[in-house]
Amino acid sequence: MKKEKNSKKIVILLVGLLTFGLSCSDEFLEIAPTGSLADAQVSTAEGLDGLLIGTYSMINGYLDGNRGSTPNAWLMGSILGGDANKGTDPGDGAILATFQRFQADATLSEINALWKARYEGVNRANVVLKTVTKNIDNLTSQKATSLRAEARMLRGHFYFDLKKNFNNIVVFDETVPQDSIALIPNNGDAWAQIEADFQFAYDNLPELTDAGRVNKWAAASYMGKAKLYQKKYGEAKDWFDDVIANGKSWNGTKYDLLDDYAKVFNAAFDNHEEAIMDVESSNNTGTVNNANWFDDLNYPYLTGSEGPGDCCGFFQPSFELANSFRTTTDGLPLLDKSYRNPENSVKSDMGIASTEPFTPDAGPLDPRIDFSIGRRDIPYLGWKPHPGQAWIRVQNYGGPYSPKKFVYYADQEGTLTDASSWTRGYATMNYPIIRYADVLLMAAEAEVEAGSLEQARTYVNLVRERAANSQFWIKDEDGTDAANYVIEEYPVSEFATKELANRAIRFERKLELSGEGHRFFDLVRWGVAAEEINEYLKYEAKFLPAAYTGGNFTAGKDEYRAIPQTQIDLQPGVLTQNPGY
Repeated sequence: MKKEKNSKKIVILLVGLLTFGLSCSDEFLEIAPTGSLADAQVSTAEGLDGLLIGTYSMINGYLDGNRGSTPNAWLMGSILGGDANKGTDPGDGAILATFQRFQADATLSEINALWKARYEGVNRANVVLKTVTKNIDNLTSQKATSLRAEARMLRGHFYFDLKKNFNNIVVFDETVPQDSIALIPNNGDAWAQIEADFQFAYDNLPELTDAGRVNKWAAASYMGKAKLYQKKYGEAKDWFDDVIANGKSWNGTKYDLLDDYAKVFNAAFDNHEEAIMDVESSNNTGTVNNANWFDDLNYPYLTGSEGPGDCCGFFQPSFELANSFRTTTDGLPLLDKSYRNPENSVKSDMGIASTEPFTPDAGPLDPRIDFSIGRRDIPYLGWKPHPGQAWIRVQNYGGPYSPKKFVYYADQEGTLTDASSWTRGYATMNYPIIRYADVLLMAAEAEVEAGSLEQARTYVNLVRERAANSQFWIKDEDGTDAANYVIEEYPVSEFATKELANRAIRFERKLELSGEGHRFFDLVRWGVAAEEINEYLKYEAKFLPAAYTGGNFTAGKDEYRAIPQTQIDLQPGVLTQNPGY
């Protein structure tokens, strides 16, 4: 079985890490002193590998189970960006609804959980680096460099996530004395630290490694992303050029798009050639926190034995997202936003009971809609056609759609899931932090800024070409397409100017990467968050007033989350609150 521990896959275990002297507390900068037993255990190469695995374990974000720290950013990236809403009913996880309306304040535990979990990752990386230095005589030069490169790559990842969420963050490396860290204000040059970490990782990581470990091409991809976020487009282009020409997966396979879009989200195909850096998941480890703990709520509601998870109806795709998959008869998206017009809206079963007849939408749709969204009468991952309202907790609050991308298949129940906890909804497919389609679309952005509009079009069309492979479209039992799928590559006219090209690339990211935690951060870095999100809030409130009425995005404030009040109280006079909070 794919998820069992073996020598070719790094298995991330969250149990037993205290053996290595790591702990977390309400004060994120505090690390418990390492005792003499722990010192002995981590003085060898094997012990340091264990310490490094403890750092890898924080990629999955689990610290205290709070949804604010999930690695796939389904709350902070997808819901805030308009891919989905909280879902379920008004009372279940009610505090999450304040995020989707941009009413969350600095006191909420979700914000503190995100801050704590990412700094726990930073701390663990720093402990590895300090321990390598302390025990340098026990290590070969190659081993010491390898450990340092992996630790710095992971630290760069944690700092990147902190930067994009909070902007004003505390920055420190392993050379800063422990008793000085709590005195550092949150105005450090995070980008300089992030770039230095990724550069060191790129220079020193190997191409070939075990599945689940980072390699030099993951570092190159992440460096390109960091440059793009800073609008250093020329430098970003150089990094992406290198990755596209030379990048290889952990086993030496050249990066490429999978032929079948669905395989990206199928645990049976994990560690594939499209995965650049991901969150590894495992089952049968003694704790479901090594599986996709972060998605255990994000299943159709009360499916029983006829569907996956059986709980809890969260993370319901939005009307905005569903309607964005509408195409013209020529197979192109409605880039002018006319997908919001009533005549272009995707027909749904809103207000129609599962016992009542329903005929699905017959108009042209991008085929990725039915890999991304569960909707009435469309086959659902080998279980049965989605029955509609019967799998929705409160339709007039969360809408008619269910999540689909990171839900397990019917034939994976009990093998590629972990059913040892309160719900069956612990799947074990890896979550991609960066995948090759993401790189191609980021590279397209950089090409536009360089004036290479045709190269940008080429990259985007590679992504659309994969989606257009009708062999892998969702099929009904009789083998016919489940819907009227129509998709074509962009013609030259849609990339005739920089403005048109950017419009197409940004919409392609919306479609290709929906529900993967990118949308909100994309809108912020493009400088269009206030306009786009307020339009979205107004639009979605027409269908779901109880969920969205009163929502408003405030420019200059809501681009970033509040610095947790808990942390400000722990470090009075040191940490400064973000503007507007």
